[in-house]
Amino acid sequence: MLTRIARTAVGRPRLIVAVALLLMVLSGAIGATVHSHMKSGGFVTEDLESVRAGKYLAENFPGSEPNFVLTITAADGPDSDAARAAADRTIAALRTYPYVTGVQSYWTARPDLKQVMRSQDGKRALILATIDGDDAELPDRAAVLSKELQVTDGPVIIQTGGLAATFADINTQISKDLILAEAIAIPITGLLLALVFGSLVAASLPIAIGLFAIAAALGILRVLTALTDVSIFALNMTTALGLALAIDYSLFIVSRYREELTAGATPADAVTRAIRTAGRTVVYSALVVALSLSALLVFPQYFFKSFAYAGIAVVAAAAGAAVIVLPALLILVGDRIDAGDLRGPLRRVFRLPPRREKQPRETFWYRLVTAVMKRPMTIALATTAFLLLLGSPFLGVQFGYPDDRSLPTDVASRQVGDILRTEFDADLASSTTVVLPEFRGSTQELDAYARELSKIPEVPAVLSSAAVYRNGLRVAAGIPEMSSPQHGAYLSVATSLDPYSDEGGAQLDTLRAVPAPSPTLITGPAALNQDSVTAITGKLPLAGALIAITTLVLLFLFTGSVVLPVKALILNILSLAATFGAMVWIFQEGHLSGLLGFTATGTLNLAMPILMFSLAFGASMDYEVFLLSRIREEWLAGPKTSAGNTEAVAMGVARTGRIFTAAALLMSIVFLGVATSGVSMMKLFGLGCALAVISDATVIRGLLAPALMRMMGTWNWWAPKPLVRLHNRFGLHEADEAEKQPVSV
Repeated sequence: MLTRIARTAVGRPRLIVAVALLLMVLSGAIGATVHSHMKSGGFVTEDLESVRAGKYLAENFPGSEPNFVLTITAADGPDSDAARAAADRTIAALRTYPYVTGVQSYWTARPDLKQVMRSQDGKRALILATIDGDDAELPDRAAVLSKELQVTDGPVIIQTGGLAATFADINTQISKDLILAEAIAIPITGLLLALVFGSLVAASLPIAIGLFAIAAALGILRVLTALTDVSIFALNMTTALGLALAIDYSLFIVSRYREELTAGATPADAVTRAIRTAGRTVVYSALVVALSLSALLVFPQYFFKSFAYAGIAVVAAAAGAAVIVLPALLILVGDRIDAGDLRGPLRRVFRLPPRREKQPRETFWYRLVTAVMKRPMTIALATTAFLLLLGSPFLGVQFGYPDDRSLPTDVASRQVGDILRTEFDADLASSTTVVLPEFRGSTQELDAYARELSKIPEVPAVLSSAAVYRNGLRVAAGIPEMSSPQHGAYLSVATSLDPYSDEGGAQLDTLRAVPAPSPTLITGPAALNQDSVTAITGKLPLAGALIAITTLVLLFLFTGSVVLPVKALILNILSLAATFGAMVWIFQEGHLSGLLGFTATGTLNLAMPILMFSLAFGASMDYEVFLLSRIREEWLAGPKTSAGNTEAVAMGVARTGRIFTAAALLMSIVFLGVATSGVSMMKLFGLGCALAVISDATVIRGLLAPALMRMMGTWNWWAPKPLVRLHNRFGLHEADEAEKQPVSV
């Protein structure tokens, strides 16, 4: 199939390039507005207790869960005429929107409830409201309200926050960050490619394929939004993945093409040979990455499913562009692949001797790997200990639901969140709501239950239809609207704790343990966090097993060995564990927060390590496939002895080390572009993936993998006889081809 593709590219290069340009423009046009069709949630499913409780409240007690919070700040205090007039105008404006319910405020509350809606310094007061809508409608409506209602200067300042405004600000921030990330990544990768190839023409080809992948990614995401829910967080990640993989795949194919030209082949023969060798490995590698991403489909949350759908499609687009469009470009470029050579002029400027192509045994990588394999046990133990030390902080990981602290400190919803956490007796946006949908009891029963809840430490107040309680004492009459004449009631339990902290989780467990007069459902930030973490972790074993099984099977079919796939799986897990440990140390514990510009909350968003594992695992296997491909060719062409294995490993790394290290550096640049995001979870993802890719291409491929392969000797290539027969029938074979003409990737 790849040979036919190469021959088609050789025969009709202009047609293929023209069609590719048309698809690129069409995809870009379709995907130009994709961000406005994506959603901000997707971390929970309808079957969770907290979600069912929220749905019950929305249907029976509209406005009972405020998700839109406005702070009114006045130097003369909220009781001044100016503050009261601004509040009246704001409340009147809110009530004109049909999707806004449950408007409450300091100015309209009963005297005994005013305290919790006024800041401790007496300069601010609150307006609370509920915006109805799903994950797509909520941020759009909040953005409209924020634009109309916010006042940033004058005697009275009005800022908007709460869950709805946070979602809106995250959408806006991610859309801006995408432009910045690409503006950083593309020029830097172009410069690095020029340094790697020494030629402007050769460097421009991977960039062209990368731009095609970005346009395809945007178009694919837009089509997916018309078919299913797609998370806004997929925007940065899938475009980054498409760009990174397109450049990676193109780098390997262009390198192979130049090698064939140097050996004396014509451009047509060089293209065909490059696609039959490096192109085949690209397709196999893309299959490994796509199957790693497909494990995300086991999670019921659309946050993960959208990454699986989009990621698989983008990987296919990047690989397709590399093996279909790139060959056509190579034919059009032909012998001019080295045009715009920068190496000669630079060497003349710095008075360096002319560049000489080194033989594999003269390279740094050959010398490094040979030295490593002279002391394999020492290197393996030292490297493993180092990676385990880096990974040790992950043992203390704490997971939490993302909130406004994911945003920069100058964003309005983040500022409102900080104000609620630090300047009010209770953060009303973090209250836990206890729902009693079947309650038909007396007021006294509800009264007694609310009294017991108010005795829980760090609960400033409990509001119910019966009464308002603090520390077990009745301080005010209740709110009749909190119960239904037919049946059902709810209680609002304020808290002074961070709902995502260990203490907040422990408080929620204590609340659940209090005997209730009827079955309860509990919602609120702490409950949503607890429910979502439990739901996600329940699917982790299945997702991990699918990734492991598919990796082992594919690498067995690729190598014919059962040892090398197990070795690759273990090394990838070790590398990723070290990366996760570093992420806990940086983002959960707050080290480098000032340098990187984020706020540590003491937790990590559980979704990020899962996405990082799927993407970084696929990228790591990408390099494993390229390296094993060359090592296997050397092994097939050499003696089947321990010395032959050692030489095959050294030559394989020597021939590919420079290329996959450059590829890893280029991919890490793309991910570091994502790390410039103002949203902390995107920053975590970008930095984590960059570190995972770099450590895998250096520490793992340069030190640990060669040391282990030297220790295992000829056992690297062992498989039971039944599996040997299976591989002979279904596996990937290139022994005859390798014997005829040794190839390199």
